[in-house]
Amino acid sequence: MNDLPKILESTTKIRFQDCDPFNHLNNASYINYLINAREDQLIKYYNIDIYKMARELGKSWVVGSNQITYIKPAFLMEEVIIDSQLLEFSASSLKVEIRMWNHSKTEIKAVMWSSFVHFNLLKQTREEHSESLMNMFESVVNPVESRNFEERTMSFRKMRV
Repeated sequence: MNDLPKILESTTKIRFQDCDPFNHLNNASYINYLINAREDQLIKYYNIDIYKMARELGKSWVVGSNQITYIKPAFLMEEVIIDSQLLEFSASSLKVEIRMWNHSKTEIKAVMWSSFVHFNLLKQTREEHSESLMNMFESVVNPVESRNFEERTMSFRKMRV
């Protein structure tokens, strides 16, 4: 399990239906792009399909909260890189950071922290992670120095890549 990457990465293109009249990605659409990328990354890098888990085990994760900051606009038909990492975990929750960059990763577009709760869909209750999930999380957790979201986003705003 030690060979699993700590930072997951994928690319996508900003589509017309997700943009405002100024050809910028609509603020609400950022969350969809970021969460969709994370779901795809989990399948590709960790072989975790949250929808398959829901169907077969009756367990998955639900979003507890999102914090997002928009730093630079993403434009219509722009190819962007989305990367993500597990910041922390507990017996029944996860905190993930997801970032959107330009195609060369020289300009940050948005940063989001999402909290997820492991959930038993059949019992409609919070569920503790299995031992195998806890072991995997331990091997890939990648915390950041910032103590809070505002401090973290400030570090990106000051960044000159």
